[in-house]
Amino acid sequence: MNAAGSSVAHESARAQVQGTVRYVDDIPELQGTLHAAPVMSSVAHGRMLSLDFSAALAIPGVLGIITAQDIPGDPILAAFGHDEPIFASKLVQHVGNVMAIIVADDVMTARLAARLVKADIEPLPAILNTQEALEKNHFVLPPVHVSRGDADSALKTAPHRIQGSFSVGGQEHFYLEGQVAYAQPQEMGQWLIHSSTQHPGEVQHWVAHALGLQLNDVRVEMRRMGGGFGGKETQAGHLAVWAALAARKFGAAVKLRLDRDDDFLITGKRHPFDYDYDVGFDDDGLLCGLRVNMRVNCGFSADLSGPVADRAIFHVDNGYFLKDVAISSYRCKTHTQSHTAFRGFGGPQGMMVIETIMGEIARHLKRDALQVRTKNLYAVKGQSTHYGMPVEDNILPDLLSKLEHSAQYLQRRETIFTWNSQQNHFKRGLAITPVKFGISFTATLFNQAGALVHVYTDGSVQVNHGGTEMGQGLHTKVAQIVAHELGIAYELIRATASDTSKIPNASATAASAGTDLNGRAAQFAARNVRDKLAAFVGGLDGCGAGAVSFSKGQVISPSQTRSWQDVVAQAYANRIQLWSDGFYATPKIHYDKKTLSGRPFYYFAYGAACTEVIIDTRTGESRVLKVDILHDVGRSINPAIDIGQIEGAFVQGMGWLTTEQLMWTDKGALSTHAPSTYKIPATGCIPEHFNVELWHEANREDNVFGSKAVGEPPVMLAISVWEAMREAVAAGGGDTSRLNAPCTAENVLRSLKRLA
Repeated sequence: MNAAGSSVAHESARAQVQGTVRYVDDIPELQGTLHAAPVMSSVAHGRMLSLDFSAALAIPGVLGIITAQDIPGDPILAAFGHDEPIFASKLVQHVGNVMAIIVADDVMTARLAARLVKADIEPLPAILNTQEALEKNHFVLPPVHVSRGDADSALKTAPHRIQGSFSVGGQEHFYLEGQVAYAQPQEMGQWLIHSSTQHPGEVQHWVAHALGLQLNDVRVEMRRMGGGFGGKETQAGHLAVWAALAARKFGAAVKLRLDRDDDFLITGKRHPFDYDYDVGFDDDGLLCGLRVNMRVNCGFSADLSGPVADRAIFHVDNGYFLKDVAISSYRCKTHTQSHTAFRGFGGPQGMMVIETIMGEIARHLKRDALQVRTKNLYAVKGQSTHYGMPVEDNILPDLLSKLEHSAQYLQRRETIFTWNSQQNHFKRGLAITPVKFGISFTATLFNQAGALVHVYTDGSVQVNHGGTEMGQGLHTKVAQIVAHELGIAYELIRATASDTSKIPNASATAASAGTDLNGRAAQFAARNVRDKLAAFVGGLDGCGAGAVSFSKGQVISPSQTRSWQDVVAQAYANRIQLWSDGFYATPKIHYDKKTLSGRPFYYFAYGAACTEVIIDTRTGESRVLKVDILHDVGRSINPAIDIGQIEGAFVQGMGWLTTEQLMWTDKGALSTHAPSTYKIPATGCIPEHFNVELWHEANREDNVFGSKAVGEPPVMLAISVWEAMREAVAAGGGDTSRLNAPCTAENVLRSLKRLA
């Protein structure tokens, strides 16, 4: 039986390899489908005076334009901050800001015409960095301050004290399937939107808001995405709105698919952060006091910057107890793309500062960094985070100890020290860093989910839930959970497309909560069906429903064993309900967003990575040589998928911290906007020694199947790469305080004082 706990293949893996699965752009086009392309600003900040469409409209096949005047509803997107116009009509606020849409018979004609539109824009001063934004109080949201104890007094009396500043760049999502939407008018003023989105409910909301309709007039369907990573949580909604507005005006279906360059210029990235810190500590490296200022580059609008910046605050502690701490977060408005959700959602940026500090303390004291980290870990019981959440399930001391031994950290550290002393041009670095990542949406209301389970008369089962499949295996895990609950083979379960007409008001598939929420809702729906069948069989056999069990395709009572299919057929003949809904709301969580205090997370996921790197001190080039990971996924629903998620997340985090550098010109134009200029990890970047093991313990909270979330936490394992790079730079006589992320060859050379 291939139910929960088995390494079942991804539900659409075979079809994907065969090329038979459909993404939005593969959906057969309705007759008369039109295509749209965006008209974008080439100015970072300016006052729009006019748009000249004459050259574009003269091209054969161009049907017309869509501007702000064509919006029947609210011209402002229905986003959290209500601060982003659907089209820039009076003011442009970044290079790539969409001012209008061109509609044509085919996609290439639309794109060509869009580039012929002439915009007359009066340039205004552009703010392009967080320091200038801070000096001018230029924020998308007010600053937030969180403190505990007396950081200033603790810093003054600390035996040792160091200050530092550094920055961490953003990251392009680089999903294989780009942003795309296909809007189809339906009867009676209704709409069907096919969208590559992590949040169909929000696309529904945004489209209805822009068209001036009720939510029940808009249906959004999404079978699968070719990657999301957070980039399709909110910003898929823009394309759906633009396509729907065009479809409304021209009375035809409209598809809008961005090419890769336009996608880079229009959509937001992982938020870049700039840090200033002041830390006090004793002779053993134990923290005495800490003050951290984080300047968050949010881009031109709020989007999800508030909760991203909040989660960064929540994760400044990572796995360490902060007794006297003061954290300030400045949500800076700059004239760039509006930065958005990205795998980890601020958690990686929060952890980066404390792990950097731990490494600097160790080098200051000339101690082993793992000793310093271990010294500062939360105690097993009795301590709470700086935002007031008790740490009740801490396994990091045991997990770190196990990884230290299995990765032979101490022996390798001595070997590397000897090797470095004998090398003139190459230096190695080794680091172990932990992860403690909170699981749940920090906005409590999003921690709910629904599902439907339908049992058909032949015993086959269909499950539908509010989550979205973006390659991470959510549908596979949910199907396994349903199979496990019903005691039948996984092959009998079919997961269907995410659809707002089936599951209303579903939360985004984000915050690593997709399986926690939707898997539990599907489990409850399946349980409801199972309980009805148990009661039916109990009635037939004269025993209570509690005496009936479901296992290996059999329904077993004390007096008789029947096949699953026979029971289903008999139940239908006796008019027993063979479908049910399920609903789940995460327990225990509460959160005061005004004070950023409470219990925003249901539990923590833990892990640690040991990484070894090498740098060439002459060129600044680097390579990750070895990686050993021990990660906590609770009781794994699908070990193969979980290990794949850990590997992929680590490599994505490694790319963020080594090669993926976003560069804007002094005019605010993104110059790294294609694969030729933006370097994601390739297969050759994967270390030959890449070992992943799963922690043996089930989730201590009552989560579905005893599992833990696995989507985001492993990204932060890659901070071990950053710390190993800093160790290598230090071994080469460099100044680690001058190293910024990503650790490109240029940045490494600067830290080695070989490049200005």
